[in-house]
Amino acid sequence: MKIAVDVMGGDFAPKAVLEGILLALPSLSNNEIILAVGPRDIIQSILDEHQYVGTQIQIIHADQVIEMGEHPTRALSQKPNSSIGIGFGLLKEGKADVFASAGNTGAMMVGSLFSVKTIEGIQRPAIAGYVPQTNGQYAVMLDIGANADCKPEMLEQFALLGSVYFEATTGIKSPRVGLINIGEEEQKGSILAQATHALLKANNSINFIGNIEGKDFFKGKADVIVTDGFTGNIMLKMGESIYNIMKDQGMTNEFVENTNYEKYGGSPIIGINGNVIIAHGASSPVAIKNMIGLCKSVVESKVCEKIKGIIENK
Repeated sequence: MKIAVDVMGGDFAPKAVLEGILLALPSLSNNEIILAVGPRDIIQSILDEHQYVGTQIQIIHADQVIEMGEHPTRALSQKPNSSIGIGFGLLKEGKADVFASAGNTGAMMVGSLFSVKTIEGIQRPAIAGYVPQTNGQYAVMLDIGANADCKPEMLEQFALLGSVYFEATTGIKSPRVGLINIGEEEQKGSILAQATHALLKANNSINFIGNIEGKDFFKGKADVIVTDGFTGNIMLKMGESIYNIMKDQGMTNEFVENTNYEKYGGSPIIGINGNVIIAHGASSPVAIKNMIGLCKSVVESKVCEKIKGIIENK
């Protein structure tokens, strides 16, 4: 397995990214290689500082960087030798099994759409987020920001994508799908929510349990939570804020610890012809270590191939 990592992505790159990679190495087998994408001299100097002399980290030189505030499409076209551009090249050419970055989210989405491209039959790929549940498990929510405006048919596909992903990565069959709404009754909510409810209810390939409200968000009611990217992004970030609020007040427990974004490492883009992970911009070395663990999980689950198989058979 070859895991390509954008060393220059994130608020604390490259130091935090490389330190996270070094933290992850003990959990990797000898045939699992990290492709560290970024300026060779900078990467080598940091590895030398940490006295790294192994062979599991291979440096892939990239002499340009896409900054957080840059326009995604313009940056990718004007900076072909950026760490993100080179990373997607490795993925497209089959030289990497997965590509991960804590850098410019827009550039990661654009790179996914125009490099490895969307799986045929998928209207729009989605970013999946992890929502901790009070029963100790987690739910997968999509979309969490890739698609602010959605059609009912897109949300129906998100339910299918989320179901395949959850089953592939957890082994749990027929995961429960819930639609975020302002009430449990099927006639409640926006025009989008009502139309989506009708589609999900009629889809026999999805284990749809109906609407779920904000009060159900952490309660273990659904395994897959479906919503548009605008709503999903707000809900996920509100949930993530719990950790910092409780930490500032000196309080903690197991559930609060699970709201810390560092634990999950990142979010997969689901519905594209490849494995891509987007990590939090403020990722620490621990978050990067867990991002690499997520990369392994996604590759080993073969979720991309499973989605292709299901879509092709429809």
